[in-house]
Amino acid sequence: MEILDLLMLGFGEAMTPANLGFCLIGALLGTLIGVLPGIGPTATIAVLLPITFFLPPLAGIIMLAGIYYGAQYGGSTTAILVNLPGEASAVVTTLDGYQMARQGRAGSALAVAALGSFFAGTVATFAIAIAGPMLAGFALNFGPAEYVALMVFGLLAATILASGPVLKAIGMILVGLLLGMVGTDQATGAERLTFGSLQLFDGVEFTVIAIGLFGFSEIIANLERTGSAGVTVSPLTRLWPTRKDFRRAWPAVLRGTGIGTFLGILPGGGATLASFSAYSLEKKVSKTPEKFGTGMVEGVASPEAANNAAAQSSFIPLLTLGIPSNNMMAMMLSAFMIHGITPGPTVLTTQPEIFWGLVASMWIGNALLVVINLPLIGLWVRLLTVPYRLLYPAILLFCCVGVYSMNNRIFDVLLAAGFGLLGYAFRKARCEPGPLLLGFVLGPLLEANLRRTMLITQGEASIFIERPISLTMLAATVLLLALMIVPSFRKKREEAFQEDEA
Repeated sequence: MEILDLLMLGFGEAMTPANLGFCLIGALLGTLIGVLPGIGPTATIAVLLPITFFLPPLAGIIMLAGIYYGAQYGGSTTAILVNLPGEASAVVTTLDGYQMARQGRAGSALAVAALGSFFAGTVATFAIAIAGPMLAGFALNFGPAEYVALMVFGLLAATILASGPVLKAIGMILVGLLLGMVGTDQATGAERLTFGSLQLFDGVEFTVIAIGLFGFSEIIANLERTGSAGVTVSPLTRLWPTRKDFRRAWPAVLRGTGIGTFLGILPGGGATLASFSAYSLEKKVSKTPEKFGTGMVEGVASPEAANNAAAQSSFIPLLTLGIPSNNMMAMMLSAFMIHGITPGPTVLTTQPEIFWGLVASMWIGNALLVVINLPLIGLWVRLLTVPYRLLYPAILLFCCVGVYSMNNRIFDVLLAAGFGLLGYAFRKARCEPGPLLLGFVLGPLLEANLRRTMLITQGEASIFIERPISLTMLAATVLLLALMIVPSFRKKREEAFQEDEA
């Protein structure tokens, strides 16, 4: 009964005219960037972070969350109609979705994707509502030692779930940890890695790194591979699935929802990993796996449900433990901190309107996405006919404005451009920038909690194995390290990512 009362509190907060308006804006922006390849929710949220400083806390967070899960909807539209995924999590949808469109079943594919995503989003929202208070209550037992062990486990898990070689992912995390140390040490007042630059005394802004690695580098990469030719749109006939499509789609939606909700919670997981995993699962359980890639409705239903469920369940560790599970949640953590909110177990007791308002807005946002997406399909597809060479100057301008508005410094814009070139070099070297961002966000938190632990114990490291929770986390970390060493595990991991890239 208590959860129902709190949900009613959340709906009361989320359904104010202002919050409903920002939820709609987030859903529309998310759909737009999901449709347009080469932008992505990560870069968009990075650009809009400074703007949210001028909004009420809940309104700003609702809008950014809407952009994230809205992008999952938009990515499927162009993946199905023009074989062009606007978002990484929609790549796998092209395999069967575009084939359905070529067979004159584009309407069925789009409706299955939208309805499956809405169902998955609803389930994930209730998962947050149920699991959130339980995890938050458990997290109240966490001290500095437990947080250190949890962060080490999360960073290591992110290296396993990130694409590319494990050693490169570990290297990216170490780079992120080093970047997090730049500036003045809060405990001692010593300068670290500033190289005598006054502009670096306060450290590197999160927005500068995020926009550089994900915004500028994405523009460079797309200019390299994107031509100016328009796209060919498959014909759109009836906009409703047949009974046969419904019968085959719903079991796949249920499986996709389950795997997406689970993988979204894991450190390093997210919508992209969930969609690929769901598609692989469907092929394994199907009686006719050889038909996948020829227009199987299950190949659309399961990954689309999975990516939307994962996009929303990723909020669970952030809201309850204060730990971001992927680079998108690192962005959201920054948004919370801009408004002076520290995500974690205390949010549910000190600011319940923030937690439950966000949870309620997710369900409202998913309902809005179903209503607004199908009628606007024609508009989204027409946007794809605009050559990228005409779009990128506007994207570049927004990136520069977003960086400059943080501190009104040209230095930050130049630094973001430098990170853009670095991000492009990372892409060429097959080094995923996501772990770097996680290392940058978690590094200062890891250092602060490690210092607190050592002060409490007067330098005795045995506390990590004396406390049950930290011992369990460290044991799980050692197990992951052991798995990395096993050749068969490394081979299966590399094969999985090679299949995803294909």
